[in-house]
Amino acid sequence: MATLNLKSLNISFEKAVRLLVKYVPLSDENSRKPILFHNIRVGVYLYENNYKSEIVLAGVLHDAIEWSGSSEQILKSEFGNNVFRLVLANTKNSLIKDEEKITDELIQRCAQNGQDALIIKTADIIDSFKWYAEQNNIEELQYCIRNANAISKFKPDDFNDKIFNELRNWQAKFTHLTK
Repeated sequence: MATLNLKSLNISFEKAVRLLVKYVPLSDENSRKPILFHNIRVGVYLYENNYKSEIVLAGVLHDAIEWSGSSEQILKSEFGNNVFRLVLANTKNSLIKDEEKITDELIQRCAQNGQDALIIKTADIIDSFKWYAEQNNIEELQYCIRNANAISKFKPDDFNDKIFNELRNWQAKFTHLTK
């Protein structure tokens, strides 16, 4: 990656974090996980694994619509249509109430929006696996397994990225927790 592009990505990454700081509510002891730090970790994972800028930025912002007071218009104007599209693909449909249907619809929508969207969702789930494994939170690890199973089920065969192998490793590590 050229130095200019790397500097530009770093500036945009910082801009994304500043937006989250402004709009994401403060986590507390009752939170499932500290959401701001989770979003940063997802973005850093994608950054460190040399994904393109739009994937990295959408990774940082993947929960912005769902968990913050940030408007869709702010995301579009600040980060462009493609980053916005990727974030939207990774946003749960709040009208669906059944957990399994929410997961399936979200993962199918990511797959329909292309490999980039599913890479972001996969990075999100890998980070959740890591966090909940450290917390020994069986219920949330089962949530991660449900998401990983849906990714395996709905991922098109031509989506071939190393991140999907890493997810399979996490999935295998906790498959014994499947209900």
